[in-house]
Amino acid sequence: MFLTYLSVLLRRFVKNEEAASAIEYAVIVAMVALVLFAMITPMGDAIKGRFNEIITALGGEAAD
Repeated sequence: MFLTYLSVLLRRFVKNEEAASAIEYAVIVAMVALVLFAMITPMGDAIKGRFNEIITALGGEAAD
């Protein structure tokens, strides 16, 4: 009984165009997040390295 109800809900969800649009938007958001993460992580490491160079040049100890 529950599986039948679940399969009916699943079919209704798949046929619903709003659900398809929501899924498309979710995929787009995930792709944008992945690109941002891929760009920000190396940039953050570069900035951290630059600050460590400045700290070392000023006579302090670089943080990890």
